[in-house]
Amino acid sequence: MTLAPPVPASWSPPASAAVRGTVLVLPGRGEHAGTYPRLGARLAFDGYRVTVPDPGVPVKVAAGPGPVVLLGHDTGATRALELASTLPVAAVVASGLPLGAPRGWEDELDARTACPVHRALLESDDRFARGELGEPARTSSARPPVPVLVLHGEADRVADAEAARAYAANLPDARFVLVSGGRHDVLNDVDHRSVAAEIVQFLEWLRAGAGAPALVRG
Repeated sequence: MTLAPPVPASWSPPASAAVRGTVLVLPGRGEHAGTYPRLGARLAFDGYRVTVPDPGVPVKVAAGPGPVVLLGHDTGATRALELASTLPVAAVVASGLPLGAPRGWEDELDARTACPVHRALLESDDRFARGELGEPARTSSARPPVPVLVLHGEADRVADAEAARAYAANLPDARFVLVSGGRHDVLNDVDHRSVAAEIVQFLEWLRAGAGAPALVRG
């Protein structure tokens, strides 16, 4: 294992672009800011300021241009859903809601992602905490009073897709998106570009107003 290069805990839109909103990313088990450079750069390119809060301090929401959204993965999704009832955020994006556990590192790596780039990143990242998917995770019964986008991989062996679908169906305002063939780390899996595009579309829908139709639906 080699020392992973440092990465920023935040990504900003190009200097020529106006900030369209803020996304606070809450990583899941084993993860840290360095797990999300592709997603951070992609959302920033579309005009959204992306920040991974320090895990050692309470999450704070600062007013800024555009909506502020919590984006959480795995246990970070559980935390985001719970925080949305107490923080002034416009919405939540929740991916890979945790239900289950793989055994062993190879099983965990295979359960997380099929993307060779992301697999290589996890294999070489000395800050990534291996084995944490094997630890029990508390699931959420929170019903946040804001729109929620629930993303889930169809081939997720860590968290049950139908349980996530059922959870989303019981929320006041939620969309459930099943990523065909997607594994647990759906934000960093093979179809990470399409997943990021789905998130951007959701963010743009928020900016247009909660009563606006989805921009694209086939």
